[in-house]
Amino acid sequence: MGVVLPVALTLVGAFCLGSIPFAVIVSRLFFHSDIRSFGSGNPGTTNVLRTFGPPAGLATFALDILKGAAAVSLARWLSPAQWPVDGRDWLMIAAAIAAIAGHAFSPFIGFKGGKGVATAAGAIVVLAPVAFFVLFSMFLVIVLLTRMVSLGSIMIALELPVLCVVLYGDRTPIMIFGVLVGAIIVALHRSNLRRIFRGEEHKIGTAV
Repeated sequence: MGVVLPVALTLVGAFCLGSIPFAVIVSRLFFHSDIRSFGSGNPGTTNVLRTFGPPAGLATFALDILKGAAAVSLARWLSPAQWPVDGRDWLMIAAAIAAIAGHAFSPFIGFKGGKGVATAAGAIVVLAPVAFFVLFSMFLVIVLLTRMVSLGSIMIALELPVLCVVLYGDRTPIMIFGVLVGAIIVALHRSNLRRIFRGEEHKIGTAV
């Protein structure tokens, strides 16, 4: 099968999976509304949670996790058996980044999208499962204490590279994955960081 075909199929497939705008689909299917017309206007889990409540938010979160996990699983399935472990890791990492890019710049909604946290979490479940459980626990604690989903997301993005080095120090691609994805998530939260520093960030349970 060579190298070009599995890489091309993986990147295209992962981007397409990531670009499925589940926040918009959930809001239209169950609430006959477009989430982009409410709250922050962001088509992501947090805005769905604030606007339509926990069941809708959790459904969106789960679906976005699934598409991240599916993208990486696709890469694992398409990687030729004769490839070394590092080769398969690199392909899975490329799939993870393609899925996050698809989520953040979905062609289905005008090349806009969410912040990519849940999609990245799905990729981490497959690539670095131990890190996922540590990060998810940390995320829950921060959100419960501050009621700011964005702060929890930023903090776990900063922690991800450290965990990947500590837990997967023998797998260079996984360590690089931690650095890249952590940087991408923080970059996508630039506006949230500015609001946090100004004391204006939205909190769960308050009007947007």
